[in-house]
Amino acid sequence: MKKFMKISAVILAGVLSLGTFVGCGKQDSNVIVMGTNPTFPPFEDIQGDEIVGFDVEISKLVAEKLGKELKIEDMEFGQLLGAASSGKIDFIAAGMTATEDRAKQVDFSVPYFESKQVIIVAEDNDSITQAEDLEGKKVGVQLGTTGDLFVSGYESDAGATIDVVQFDKGAMAVADLSIGKIDAVVLDEEPAKKIVANYKGVKLVEAPFIEEVYAIAVKKGNAELLNTINEVLNEIQENGTYDALYAEYFGVTE
Repeated sequence: MKKFMKISAVILAGVLSLGTFVGCGKQDSNVIVMGTNPTFPPFEDIQGDEIVGFDVEISKLVAEKLGKELKIEDMEFGQLLGAASSGKIDFIAAGMTATEDRAKQVDFSVPYFESKQVIIVAEDNDSITQAEDLEGKKVGVQLGTTGDLFVSGYESDAGATIDVVQFDKGAMAVADLSIGKIDAVVLDEEPAKKIVANYKGVKLVEAPFIEEVYAIAVKKGNAELLNTINEVLNEIQENGTYDALYAEYFGVTE
């Protein structure tokens, strides 16, 4: 089974009819609201007027388990933690890396996906092959993501830094890269693959770094919802649903 992290693994220290459409916040007790930023294929993306993706499918199963209608709140990635903390949304499913800093604001489920950050460069660029080669370069990132946190906070032992250019969407960063406005882009691996496939003249560097895990986040103290989410993640691992979804959205299983 590719990419799935079992409950016994890392835990942080410290029904199509269910209504998968963009909502306007919480409405009643029969609704559960998922917050996401649908610019992160294949985890969440917009097709027509609907938000679809791997995270959406898992969220449908959570809603089904609870006997509730799923509504999806489309918001900027950087707004998600605050929305969960304030109760505007019930949970975050957005390909979000579980970090200790974020765990100060929300409670995370068990991990459900292993990922890593990758570098995207122009097809004829052979000078950037590792993270250190980004020093002094103009590098695009999606605002608020792990890639942004790494690039923005990077400083070598000699004091070298990276010129960070933040974008609301990863695809916007790759678009600027494709026309030479920036030198590289740092994004999560799976969305990077999808985005690169849509642009000519760019490539992935075969030197991934910053391994990480994705988890679903809830408001701190919401143990009931968190337990249900963890139950669903366990169940889909055991009954084969996770593998089926992985094959649908990523094409292969292990």
